[in-house]
Amino acid sequence: MTPAALAALHAACFTTPRPWSEAEFASVLAAPGALLLTSDHGLLLGRVAAGEAELLTLAVAPAARRTGEGRDLVRRFLAAAEGQGATVAFLEVASDNPVAQALYRATGWHEAGRRRGYYAPGVDALVLRRDLTGEVSAGIVGS
Repeated sequence: MTPAALAALHAACFTTPRPWSEAEFASVLAAPGALLLTSDHGLLLGRVAAGEAELLTLAVAPAARRTGEGRDLVRRFLAAAEGQGATVAFLEVASDNPVAQALYRATGWHEAGRRRGYYAPGVDALVLRRDLTGEVSAGIVGS
């Protein structure tokens, strides 16, 4: 997918937080350690550096949600990050997004911290962590 196509999909999925622009996708993709995974109706962008992975954004088109695409993208990300030497992964998710939180918890993520008012007043960012311990590459990720 091109940065323009990534931005269009992201815009179809997000209003808050605001969708990423084509330039933002291009910038992250050009950086060392960038990891882009796509599916028929989704994308996951992350990065790996110094033994740590960060899931930057996950977007699945509204019509394709709850079909397993998001879970598959997360599992693929964890396996790819581990394959690139990461031993731990992090992400931030809005405190008012229980659907995304459920997806991440189902794939083994746990709350490690909180950034108060990060997304908007009263909307915290939950910092989630996932240790990568060999079970990812063995296919044992969540239920």
